[in-house]
Amino acid sequence: MARSYRWIWAITESLFESELFGHVKGSFTDAHADRVGRFEAADGGTLFLDEIANLPYHLQAKLLTAIQKRSFVKVGSNIPQPTNIRLVCATNRDLEEMVRKGEFREDLLYRINTIHLHIPPLRERKEDILPLAKRFLGQYALQYGRQLQGFSPEAARRLLDYPWYGNVRELQHTVEKAVILADGSELQADCLEFSHTPQPAGPEKPQRQPDVPLQTLDEMECSLVKKAIDQCCGNLSQAAAQLGITRQTLYNKMKRYGL
Repeated sequence: MARSYRWIWAITESLFESELFGHVKGSFTDAHADRVGRFEAADGGTLFLDEIANLPYHLQAKLLTAIQKRSFVKVGSNIPQPTNIRLVCATNRDLEEMVRKGEFREDLLYRINTIHLHIPPLRERKEDILPLAKRFLGQYALQYGRQLQGFSPEAARRLLDYPWYGNVRELQHTVEKAVILADGSELQADCLEFSHTPQPAGPEKPQRQPDVPLQTLDEMECSLVKKAIDQCCGNLSQAAAQLGITRQTLYNKMKRYGL
C-alpha cells in the first residue's frame, strides 16, 4: 500500500534538514540515534507539503536539490539515498508574485508546478458549504456525544450567506463550536458564532470618514514593520512570517528604516 505523509512548515529552521531528510547518530547534539526523514518515510508513496510558501528562501535550494536529483543526503552522512515519491504542495499565497518579489525561488516553483490546481475560496463555491458543514457536524457530534442529525433551515441559510474569509478551516471551527453549544437533534442558527459580521446584501449609504493625514508608502511600511516586531515581542522570525517576507528581507527593511 502506498504511504502518504503530510507536513506543515512549523518547525524551526535549524531542524529543517533533519526533519525532511533524516540524520545519522552523532551528527549533532542530541542526535542519539538514526532518524528517518520525511522523504525516506514517504518512499514509494506521497509526500504532502502544506504551506510551502512559508519555507525560508535559503532553505528552498535544499528542497529543490532533493527533488531535482531524486535523492537526498542525511544530516551527518555523505551517502546519497535515492527516493521515489509523489510530491504534492499546497499554499494559500500567490507564488508567482512571491517570485517577482524575490521571496520564492523561480526554479523551485517550476519543479513543483507540473500540475497546478487552483481551488477558489469557499465563498465562491457555495455548493460545497453545506456538504462540508454536514461532514463536520457528524464528526463533532460523535466526538462530543451530541445527537445532532442536521441543520435547521435558518442555520443552513446563515451558513450559505456567510462569506467564510477563513475558508474551510473557519467553517470547521464554526461548526465545532456550534456542536458544543447545541441541544436537541437539530443544530439551530443561534448556536452559530461567526468571526466576522456579514455585510448586508443591499446598498448602504456611504458614511463620511474623518479626514486623516496621508502617509507615504515608506512611512506606512516602516509603521507596519515596527508593529509586527512589537506584536512578536522582538522575535524576528515570527515577525517576518507575519509580514509574509523572509527574515533577510526583514533585516534589510529594519536597516533601511533605522529600527
